[in-house]
Amino acid sequence: MPVVPLSTIVSDAFDKRYGVPAINIVNDLTLEAVLAAAVEKSSPLIVQTSVKTVRSIGSDVLYAMWTAMTAGIEVPVTLHLDHCPEREVISECLARGWNSVLFDASKMPVEENMRQTVEVVAEARGYGAHVEGEIESITGVEDGVGSDTEAERQSLEVVLEFLRTTHVDVFAPAIGNAHGAYKQAPVLDFQRVSDIVAAYPLPIALHGGSGMSDEQFHELISRGCAKVNISTALKETYMKSNLAFLQSAAERGKWDPPSLFRAVRADVVEMAGSLMTLFGSAGKAG
Repeated sequence: MPVVPLSTIVSDAFDKRYGVPAINIVNDLTLEAVLAAAVEKSSPLIVQTSVKTVRSIGSDVLYAMWTAMTAGIEVPVTLHLDHCPEREVISECLARGWNSVLFDASKMPVEENMRQTVEVVAEARGYGAHVEGEIESITGVEDGVGSDTEAERQSLEVVLEFLRTTHVDVFAPAIGNAHGAYKQAPVLDFQRVSDIVAAYPLPIALHGGSGMSDEQFHELISRGCAKVNISTALKETYMKSNLAFLQSAAERGKWDPPSLFRAVRADVVEMAGSLMTLFGSAGKAG
Protein backbone atom coordinates (compact mmCIF):
# COMPACT_ATOMS: atom_id res chain seq x y z
CA MET A 1 0.00 0.00 0.00
CA PRO A 2 1.46 3.40 -0.89
CA VAL A 3 1.86 6.38 1.39
CA VAL A 4 -1.65 7.71 2.16
CA PRO A 5 -3.11 11.02 3.37
CA LEU A 6 -3.34 11.58 7.12
CA SER A 7 -7.15 11.63 6.95
CA THR A 8 -7.22 8.10 5.50
CA ILE A 9 -5.44 6.80 8.59
CA VAL A 10 -7.12 8.84 11.33
CA SER A 11 -10.65 8.64 9.91
CA ASP A 12 -10.68 4.84 10.09
CA ALA A 13 -9.14 4.91 13.56
CA PHE A 14 -11.71 7.47 14.72
CA ASP A 15 -14.65 5.53 13.28
CA LYS A 16 -13.51 2.22 14.77
CA ARG A 17 -12.12 3.69 17.99
CA TYR A 18 -8.52 2.58 17.89
CA GLY A 19 -5.42 4.73 18.16
CA VAL A 20 -2.59 5.08 15.66
CA PRO A 21 0.91 5.79 17.01
CA ALA A 22 2.30 9.08 15.69
CA ILE A 23 5.99 8.61 16.42
CA ASN A 24 8.62 11.32 16.23
CA ILE A 25 11.69 9.88 14.52
CA VAL A 26 15.15 11.44 14.89
CA ASN A 27 17.27 9.82 12.14
CA ASP A 28 17.40 7.10 9.49
CA LEU A 29 17.67 4.24 11.99
CA THR A 30 14.57 5.25 13.95
CA LEU A 31 12.62 5.91 10.75
CA GLU A 32 13.42 2.48 9.36
CA ALA A 33 12.72 0.80 12.69
CA VAL A 34 9.23 2.28 13.23
CA LEU A 35 8.29 1.45 9.63
CA ALA A 36 9.52 -2.12 10.19
CA ALA A 37 7.38 -2.34 13.32
CA ALA A 38 4.31 -1.21 11.37
CA VAL A 39 4.88 -3.90 8.75
CA GLU A 40 5.53 -6.53 11.44
CA LYS A 41 2.34 -5.60 13.32
CA SER A 42 0.26 -4.91 10.18
CA SER A 43 -0.49 -1.49 11.61
CA PRO A 44 -1.05 1.94 10.12
CA LEU A 45 1.56 4.46 11.24
CA ILE A 46 2.01 8.22 11.38
CA VAL A 47 5.68 9.18 11.16
CA GLN A 48 6.36 12.59 12.66
CA THR A 49 9.27 14.99 12.30
CA SER A 50 9.91 17.96 14.55
CA VAL A 51 11.13 21.27 13.22
CA LYS A 52 14.42 20.49 14.98
CA THR A 53 14.79 17.21 13.07
CA VAL A 54 13.89 18.86 9.76
CA ARG A 55 16.59 21.45 10.35
CA SER A 56 19.25 19.04 11.59
CA ILE A 57 18.87 16.58 8.69
CA GLY A 58 17.46 18.89 6.02
CA SER A 59 14.08 18.52 4.36
CA ASP A 60 15.58 17.23 1.09
CA VAL A 61 17.55 14.42 2.74
CA LEU A 62 14.76 13.61 5.20
CA TYR A 63 12.16 13.32 2.45
CA ALA A 64 14.53 11.26 0.29
CA MET A 65 14.93 8.84 3.22
CA TRP A 66 11.15 8.70 3.59
CA THR A 67 10.46 7.96 -0.07
CA ALA A 68 13.20 5.34 -0.24
CA MET A 69 12.08 3.52 2.91
CA THR A 70 8.36 3.57 2.10
CA ALA A 71 8.70 2.44 -1.54
CA GLY A 72 6.49 -0.62 -1.88
CA ILE A 73 5.45 -0.62 1.78
CA GLU A 74 2.39 -2.78 2.46
CA VAL A 75 0.80 -0.84 5.32
CA PRO A 76 -0.72 2.67 5.32
CA VAL A 77 1.82 5.26 6.46
CA THR A 78 1.91 9.04 6.35
CA LEU A 79 4.49 11.78 7.04
CA HIS A 80 3.55 14.57 9.45
CA LEU A 81 5.31 17.75 10.58
CA ASP A 82 4.81 18.05 14.33
CA HIS A 83 4.42 21.29 16.35
CA CYS A 84 5.53 23.96 13.90
CA PRO A 85 4.94 27.64 14.69
CA GLU A 86 6.95 28.80 11.69
CA ARG A 87 5.02 29.32 8.47
CA GLU A 88 8.13 29.13 6.29
CA VAL A 89 8.97 25.65 7.58
CA ILE A 90 5.38 24.55 7.00
CA SER A 91 5.56 25.84 3.42
CA GLU A 92 8.92 24.13 2.88
CA CYS A 93 7.69 20.74 4.09
CA LEU A 94 4.38 20.91 2.22
CA ALA A 95 6.21 21.77 -0.99
CA ARG A 96 8.66 18.91 -0.40
CA GLY A 97 5.88 16.35 0.03
CA TRP A 98 4.89 16.04 3.69
CA ASN A 99 1.36 14.69 3.96
CA SER A 100 0.25 16.86 6.88
CA VAL A 101 1.37 19.53 9.32
CA LEU A 102 0.52 20.73 12.81
CA PHE A 103 0.44 24.51 12.66
CA ASP A 104 1.19 25.44 16.26
CA ALA A 105 -0.18 28.96 16.65
CA SER A 106 -1.26 28.27 20.22
CA LYS A 107 0.71 31.25 21.58
CA MET A 108 -1.27 33.63 19.39
CA PRO A 109 -4.63 35.14 20.35
CA VAL A 110 -7.39 32.79 19.16
CA GLU A 111 -8.59 35.17 16.44
CA GLU A 112 -5.12 35.45 14.90
CA ASN A 113 -4.59 31.72 15.31
CA MET A 114 -7.81 31.10 13.37
CA ARG A 115 -6.91 33.58 10.65
CA GLN A 116 -3.51 32.03 10.03
CA THR A 117 -4.77 28.45 10.38
CA VAL A 118 -7.31 29.14 7.61
CA GLU A 119 -4.37 30.19 5.43
CA VAL A 120 -2.37 27.09 6.30
CA VAL A 121 -5.35 24.83 5.55
CA ALA A 122 -5.77 26.48 2.15
CA GLU A 123 -2.06 26.09 1.44
CA ALA A 124 -2.09 22.43 2.49
CA ARG A 125 -5.15 21.66 0.38
CA GLY A 126 -3.21 22.88 -2.65
CA TYR A 127 -0.83 19.99 -2.09
CA GLY A 128 -3.52 17.46 -1.16
CA ALA A 129 -2.26 17.62 2.43
CA HIS A 130 -3.99 17.90 5.81
CA VAL A 131 -3.70 20.07 8.89
CA GLU A 132 -3.82 19.48 12.63
CA GLY A 133 -4.76 22.50 14.71
CA GLU A 134 -4.66 23.61 18.32
CA ILE A 135 -5.63 26.70 20.25
CA GLU A 136 -4.05 25.90 23.63
CA SER A 137 -0.42 25.12 24.28
CA ILE A 138 0.25 21.57 25.42
CA THR A 139 2.29 21.94 28.60
CA GLY A 140 5.98 21.14 28.26
CA VAL A 141 8.78 21.84 25.79
CA GLU A 142 9.30 19.42 22.87
CA ASP A 143 12.35 19.95 20.66
CA GLY A 144 12.49 23.61 21.61
CA VAL A 145 8.78 24.31 21.05
CA GLY A 146 6.34 24.92 23.89
CA SER A 147 6.21 26.16 27.48
CA ASP A 148 6.22 24.59 30.93
CA THR A 149 3.37 26.89 31.98
CA GLU A 150 -0.05 25.31 31.52
CA ALA A 151 -2.22 27.33 29.15
CA GLU A 152 -5.74 28.40 29.97
CA ARG A 153 -8.27 26.13 28.29
CA GLN A 154 -10.76 27.70 25.94
CA SER A 155 -14.51 27.15 26.22
CA LEU A 156 -16.28 24.58 24.07
CA GLU A 157 -17.88 27.45 22.14
CA VAL A 158 -14.46 28.84 21.21
CA VAL A 159 -13.22 25.37 20.22
CA LEU A 160 -16.24 24.86 17.96
CA GLU A 161 -15.80 28.29 16.36
CA PHE A 162 -12.17 27.39 15.62
CA LEU A 163 -13.09 24.03 14.10
CA ARG A 164 -15.95 25.40 11.98
CA THR A 165 -13.88 28.34 10.77
CA THR A 166 -10.62 26.59 9.96
CA HIS A 167 -11.82 23.14 8.79
CA VAL A 168 -8.74 21.47 10.28
CA ASP A 169 -8.67 17.69 9.90
CA VAL A 170 -7.43 16.82 13.40
CA PHE A 171 -7.67 18.79 16.65
CA ALA A 172 -5.30 18.70 19.63
CA PRO A 173 -6.99 19.90 22.83
CA ALA A 174 -5.32 20.49 26.18
CA ILE A 175 -6.72 17.98 28.66
CA GLY A 176 -4.10 18.03 31.41
CA ASN A 177 -1.57 16.26 29.20
CA ALA A 178 2.05 17.38 28.89
CA HIS A 179 5.07 16.84 26.69
CA GLY A 180 8.09 15.07 28.12
CA ALA A 181 8.24 12.78 31.14
CA TYR A 182 5.51 13.31 33.74
CA LYS A 183 6.80 14.21 37.21
CA GLN A 184 3.61 12.71 38.65
CA ALA A 185 0.61 10.83 37.27
CA PRO A 186 -1.38 13.20 35.03
CA VAL A 187 -4.96 14.12 35.90
CA LEU A 188 -6.75 14.06 32.56
CA ASP A 189 -10.02 15.66 31.48
CA PHE A 190 -11.56 12.72 29.63
CA GLN A 191 -14.94 14.43 29.38
CA ARG A 192 -13.51 17.32 27.39
CA VAL A 193 -12.61 14.91 24.57
CA SER A 194 -16.13 13.48 24.60
CA ASP A 195 -17.72 16.95 24.64
CA ILE A 196 -15.72 18.11 21.62
CA VAL A 197 -16.36 14.93 19.65
CA ALA A 198 -20.08 14.97 20.44
CA ALA A 199 -20.42 18.55 19.23
CA TYR A 200 -18.05 18.28 16.24
CA PRO A 201 -17.05 14.72 15.32
CA LEU A 202 -13.46 14.74 14.13
CA PRO A 203 -10.32 12.80 15.09
CA ILE A 204 -8.59 14.07 18.21
CA ALA A 205 -4.81 14.10 18.63
CA LEU A 206 -3.45 13.07 22.01
CA HIS A 207 -0.17 14.78 22.81
CA GLY A 208 2.08 14.02 25.75
CA GLY A 209 1.45 10.28 25.59
CA SER A 210 4.79 9.12 26.96
CA GLY A 211 4.16 8.05 30.53
CA MET A 212 0.36 7.73 30.51
CA SER A 213 -1.09 4.51 31.88
CA ASP A 214 -2.56 1.81 29.64
CA GLU A 215 -5.97 2.56 31.15
CA GLN A 216 -5.69 6.27 30.32
CA PHE A 217 -4.72 5.48 26.73
CA HIS A 218 -7.64 3.09 26.33
CA GLU A 219 -10.12 5.56 27.83
CA LEU A 220 -9.00 8.46 25.63
CA ILE A 221 -8.88 6.34 22.47
CA SER A 222 -12.41 5.08 23.16
CA ARG A 223 -13.57 8.71 23.30
CA GLY A 224 -12.04 9.69 19.95
CA CYS A 225 -8.28 10.14 20.30
CA ALA A 226 -7.32 8.52 17.01
CA LYS A 227 -3.81 9.98 16.74
CA VAL A 228 -1.53 9.25 19.70
CA ASN A 229 1.73 11.19 19.73
CA ILE A 230 4.88 9.51 21.01
CA SER A 231 8.19 11.36 21.18
CA THR A 232 9.82 11.07 24.60
CA ALA A 233 9.46 7.27 24.66
CA LEU A 234 11.24 6.98 21.32
CA LYS A 235 14.08 9.27 22.41
CA GLU A 236 14.54 7.45 25.70
CA THR A 237 14.47 4.02 24.05
CA TYR A 238 16.96 5.12 21.40
CA MET A 239 19.42 6.77 23.75
CA LYS A 240 19.23 4.22 26.58
CA SER A 241 19.69 1.39 24.09
CA ASN A 242 22.79 3.10 22.72
CA LEU A 243 24.09 3.69 26.23
CA ALA A 244 23.58 0.07 27.35
CA PHE A 245 25.28 -1.32 24.25
CA LEU A 246 28.23 1.09 24.47
CA GLN A 247 28.75 0.31 28.15
CA SER A 248 28.85 -3.39 27.28
CA ALA A 249 31.17 -2.71 24.35
CA ALA A 250 33.56 -0.84 26.63
CA GLU A 251 33.60 -3.72 29.09
CA ARG A 252 34.27 -6.21 26.29
CA GLY A 253 36.68 -4.01 24.40
CA LYS A 254 34.76 -4.70 21.19
CA TRP A 255 33.79 -1.78 18.94
CA ASP A 256 31.54 -2.84 16.09
CA PRO A 257 29.11 -0.15 14.87
CA PRO A 258 26.85 -2.51 12.86
CA SER A 259 26.22 -4.54 16.03
CA LEU A 260 25.27 -1.32 17.83
CA PHE A 261 22.84 -0.39 15.07
CA ARG A 262 21.20 -3.83 15.13
CA ALA A 263 20.74 -3.76 18.89
CA VAL A 264 19.25 -0.26 18.93
CA ARG A 265 17.00 -1.01 15.96
CA ALA A 266 15.63 -4.10 17.71
CA ASP A 267 14.76 -2.05 20.81
CA VAL A 268 13.03 0.67 18.77
CA VAL A 269 11.06 -1.92 16.77
CA GLU A 270 9.96 -3.56 20.03
CA MET A 271 8.90 -0.23 21.57
CA ALA A 272 6.93 0.86 18.50
CA GLY A 273 5.29 -2.54 18.07
CA SER A 274 4.19 -2.65 21.69
CA LEU A 275 2.44 0.70 21.26
CA MET A 276 0.62 -0.54 18.16
CA THR A 277 -0.67 -3.46 20.18
CA LEU A 278 -1.60 -1.24 23.14
CA PHE A 279 -3.45 1.34 21.03
CA GLY A 280 -5.33 -1.29 19.01
CA SER A 281 -3.86 -0.44 15.60
CA ALA A 282 -2.05 -3.78 15.22
CA GLY A 283 -3.78 -5.84 12.55
CA LYS A 284 -5.76 -2.84 11.22
CA ALA A 285 -3.69 -2.32 8.05
CA GLY A 286 -5.35 -3.30 4.81
